[in-house]
Amino acid sequence: MATQLPPPSKRQKLQAQKPELAVLPEDFPSVQVKFQSIDGQPLETVLLPGTSSQRNLEGLLNALLGQDDDPHPYTFSAGDIDIIDGLYQDVYKSGIRSTEEVLTLTYLPQSVFRVKPVTRCTAELQGHGGSILCAQFAPHTSTRCATGAGDNTLRIWDCDTQTPLHTLKGHTGWVIGVAWSPAGDVIASGSMDNSVRLWDPQSGAALGVLSRHTKPVMSLCWEPLVDKPRLASASKDATIKIWNTSRKQVDFTLSGHTAAVTSVRWGGEGRLYSSSYDQTIKCWDAKTGTLIHNMKGHAARINHLALSTDHILRTTFDPETGKILTTSELRARWTKAVKTAVGGPGERLISSSDDMQTLLWHPFSEPSKPLARMHGHNKVVNCAAFSPDGRLVATASFDSTVRLWDAKTGAFVATLRGHVGAVYWCVWSADSRLLASCSQDTTVKVWDVRSRKLVSDVATAQAEVFALDWSCDGRRAVSGGADRMCRLFAH
Repeated sequence: MATQLPPPSKRQKLQAQKPELAVLPEDFPSVQVKFQSIDGQPLETVLLPGTSSQRNLEGLLNALLGQDDDPHPYTFSAGDIDIIDGLYQDVYKSGIRSTEEVLTLTYLPQSVFRVKPVTRCTAELQGHGGSILCAQFAPHTSTRCATGAGDNTLRIWDCDTQTPLHTLKGHTGWVIGVAWSPAGDVIASGSMDNSVRLWDPQSGAALGVLSRHTKPVMSLCWEPLVDKPRLASASKDATIKIWNTSRKQVDFTLSGHTAAVTSVRWGGEGRLYSSSYDQTIKCWDAKTGTLIHNMKGHAARINHLALSTDHILRTTFDPETGKILTTSELRARWTKAVKTAVGGPGERLISSSDDMQTLLWHPFSEPSKPLARMHGHNKVVNCAAFSPDGRLVATASFDSTVRLWDAKTGAFVATLRGHVGAVYWCVWSADSRLLASCSQDTTVKVWDVRSRKLVSDVATAQAEVFALDWSCDGRRAVSGGADRMCRLFAH
């Protein structure tokens, strides 16, 4: 019988968890480096020590761009290789590149402001009598959030005083969707009772009932970048309805799907995107209600859609200036983001499905087939989200993992492991540096995207966590789940 080694002791386990300090060779040669922007604009070629760190590269680039007085943070990549620690550790140590070649580094500016990771639960707000199924912060402030639950009610919370402001009653079925209007002056809720209700978040008064669907309402989305937005609702009755919320009337009924519509997104170009159990994505003209494209590629029902401009279209608060933007300023911000997008001009779309894959689409340039298929998960992909800067895609799956992908090519970047149950949802921080995920394992985890490491693990829930959102200014996060508690998190 072979001799078996004893299990490691506690001291050995702690020692194994300590990161090894990288030893840089003293005689490593200098290398030629050429910086270029994300759109291909090159800078002069410079000679650098081959052991230069990421911070050294950032300082040199600011000097080359004449930004010494007001330095900006940047990320660097050499082809498909992200520079996280330095040139030697990420490029030359493994022999991927030769020191005799000119190394081209692509730089991408990051947000000047920084969001601190949420590390503690600041409040456990009781009140709901059923599982919390959806949660969303206001688009202009972190002081208000709304939650919908299985007790047929919607609640608005004051996050500063950590008290309930209003309990909105009227639905006769579970509230499974909530959406704040872009100005933050109206809340729409969708329910299993086949209706959409409108509410005033200031007074808690009911503004109207939109009841033309014949089956449960699955998804809601407001029209962006306009002064008087319309509302789109998607239902299990296989239709999407576009509502004029002032008159409480239906402008268009979009019927083309043959099964339940699971998700709806309203783009900045005036196009509406819908996904369905019938395995298709449809692109509609929101002005005329006509079908533009029918996009096929999935082999099972589609669970979720996300646009590369979702964060810009949904939030009206600018964290860099601390101001609430007007409609014209919001359109200018969206136009700038679309023109300088990582994957080329225009909005991009991602769809996640029960076929265990996520597809990347460019509805304008190539609507007939996906740009990339993101394979890797081995169970249902429930959620997918673009980072606010449009550079990465995060996917959450029932296989207990969160995966990161390149938003331009669809290439795999990293797997974030730590959950021990199905991951239901993931959300990005406003600066694109952090990612939060909630799971069946009762935890909310926050990940550092650059280092691919777990930053905080907030295991305060007593049951699975279904809903999660991060505020527009990055100060707070909110979660809700089967234990009926609305929890607020902060740094």
